[in-house]
Amino acid sequence: MTDHSHLPYRPCAGVMLMNRDGKIFVGQRLDSTLEAWQMPQGGIDDGEDPYEAAVRELWEETGVEAHRVELIAEAPEELWYDLPDDLVGKVWKGKWRGQRQRWFLFRFLGEDHDVNIVTAHPEFRAWRWSDPADLPELIVPFKRDLYIQLLTVFAEPLAAER
Repeated sequence: MTDHSHLPYRPCAGVMLMNRDGKIFVGQRLDSTLEAWQMPQGGIDDGEDPYEAAVRELWEETGVEAHRVELIAEAPEELWYDLPDDLVGKVWKGKWRGQRQRWFLFRFLGEDHDVNIVTAHPEFRAWRWSDPADLPELIVPFKRDLYIQLLTVFAEPLAAER
């Protein structure tokens, strides 16, 4: 096992997008052969506000425009995860050991046809709406604890919206 503790965490924003039925958007990554699904997320650019990064990432990955979402809640703290040892040197050119993420829960105000994963730089090969309780089982194992934390952090607003 290699020690990666000298590497920093990549600043990132994540989006839990909930539709009218209380289901959460998940996409299947293009760059993975695993049957893993994840919520939209991506890096925060230098000087970029985490909320703005979340809205930008949502648009870049799903084609969902800012006026089609409404902020329900923001996680009060960053959530962290470490990459498995075998991925540290392969992902992000070996610059990061994992991610520190700011998460936002948005209500989707649009319709399914407003989602378009065939974007300028596609990240997903498929998408669907999922029950929030299923999220930890859908994600890659090394992000499972983070998704469990998210369900706890957003438990109250998720319950209120259903």
